[in-house]
Amino acid sequence: MTEEDATRRPSRAERLLGGAAQPSARPPRPPRPEAPRAVVRAAVVAAVEAGLLLAGALVLLWLTITSDPDSVGRALAEVVYVGFFGVALAVAAAGLRRLAGWSRGPVVVLQLLLGLFGYSTAFPGGQPLLGIPLVVLAVAELYLLATPEARLAFLER
Repeated sequence: MTEEDATRRPSRAERLLGGAAQPSARPPRPPRPEAPRAVVRAAVVAAVEAGLLLAGALVLLWLTITSDPDSVGRALAEVVYVGFFGVALAVAAAGLRRLAGWSRGPVVVLQLLLGLFGYSTAFPGGQPLLGIPLVVLAVAELYLLATPEARLAFLER
């Protein structure tokens, strides 16, 4: 309170209704625990996958624009799906790095989908150069999230 406020006579409204409340102090933030190495590595793998998915979405868009697809609508829907999964995985990777409790579930689900997609691309689809890296990245991500230190980090949150 300044000297001017102390010598100032309260107005009628202040006398009848009371003065303005003082702003409350912000509560201190709890310290953020540091993420274990397995979770940091899982976040890096998820970020790499997100980048690859977004690059794949751009490639699919380029192929849709430059070629003559059977159905332009289905081709654009595929671009949107791959781009959406890439963005979702990037957001979840950032959440993993911060040990956000919501981030682990979407990452696991997307890894299962990517692993299945990689398997079907590699073996029935006949494109092992595309499918096997997807399977390897999905298995590595699931392993890193299943390590005891990663499970405990999310359990303690």
